[in-house]
Amino acid sequence: MSVVDRSASVDSSLEDEVSSWIDDNWDPNLRVGEWWQLLADSGYAHPGLPQAAGGLGYSQTKAMRVMRAIAAADVMGPPPGLGMMLAAPTIAEHGTPEQIARYIPSILNGREAWCQLFSEPVAGSDLAGLQTRAVADGDEWRVTGQKVWTSQGDIADLGMLVARTDGDLPKHRGLSYFAMVMDQDGVEVRPLREMTGRTFFSEVFMDNAVVAADAMIGQRGDGWRVANTTLAVERASIGAGSAGFALAQPGSKANQFERKVGEVVARSKEKRAGAHAPSVGLKLFHRYAELARRLGRNTDPLLRQELIGVYSLLMVNRLNLQRARQKSQRTGGEGNIAKLIDSELNRQFRDVSLRIIQADGMLAGRSSQTDSSIAEVVLYAQGPPIYGGTDQIQRNILGERVMGLPKEPGPDKSTPFNQLPRNV
Repeated sequence: MSVVDRSASVDSSLEDEVSSWIDDNWDPNLRVGEWWQLLADSGYAHPGLPQAAGGLGYSQTKAMRVMRAIAAADVMGPPPGLGMMLAAPTIAEHGTPEQIARYIPSILNGREAWCQLFSEPVAGSDLAGLQTRAVADGDEWRVTGQKVWTSQGDIADLGMLVARTDGDLPKHRGLSYFAMVMDQDGVEVRPLREMTGRTFFSEVFMDNAVVAADAMIGQRGDGWRVANTTLAVERASIGAGSAGFALAQPGSKANQFERKVGEVVARSKEKRAGAHAPSVGLKLFHRYAELARRLGRNTDPLLRQELIGVYSLLMVNRLNLQRARQKSQRTGGEGNIAKLIDSELNRQFRDVSLRIIQADGMLAGRSSQTDSSIAEVVLYAQGPPIYGGTDQIQRNILGERVMGLPKEPGPDKSTPFNQLPRNV
């Protein structure tokens, strides 16, 4: 089986190169673990990472072209999840060579799944106000506190943990960033059931949980800067959407390594034809426009206006992402803008879908005359304006950091954390 020549230059035939590699390596009888290892060894699992971290050093544009080529080939994609999306880029930028070698290979081949231990009940939008403590204990840290809205915390092997290591410093400077093992006595994970019926999020309680000293990513007290790398990647990734290939769940707890990849692809097609909603993009737009035509409502001028509004916003998002890839044109706020657009797209798709099906919306998508994905779209639309940083926080960042507007009133930034008023 062939592998990618990392030293070779890549020209406009990048898609052909990916397609040729897939032709040489894809076999529907491969096991998930085998296919993921092939993708990891080739660099195609995460081509945007530096070569020293297991990637190909591609630009965001090239990396997305690779992902779309994999999706177009109708094969299974690389391991999904927060390890691939957030932990790997953060560790590649801030980790030591030893940490890169320890953590990233197991992300790229799907052996370890990750979650994000950031938000707390009293420190969601004000992330720097978090109260989870990490106390040094020899060559370990002892962590006590509570996290919430932890995506896929119930299946994670490791967590990206931000904890307070020094309460005498200002709140942004007393934080540190760790890679924490989730399966230990001091960690309790409690899944939260959403109104969609899923348990994507969890609460995580830590009581004297242990983190090794060499699991600190970046320097002590530099956790805010490291966390901002994670957040910037998260917001840009949310706004960019997904490539749309078949996926299996990574990590030792999901343990899907022995499944045949051909079966995963077939199962994914069944799900796409069922009640699971696609991402809010052009495919969903065309799906709903066709539904309006089929139901005879495509002549309604108000509905037509709403549909073209959704389409226009999709095009604006595409242009914003293109600008983000051009260094000379960046404002620094493209990721935040993409996050805001994603929130608005979810709301608009929710509203336009209900206008299309009208009273059938009360049947929660169970009517045979409508699209079974609509209930999922409608119920899920309340989440994106909150997770990954609320819409209000994105606007604050754009106003203060990009436009130079005055900051919101509050305590002086040099105030030690332990002297700040506490949220209760």
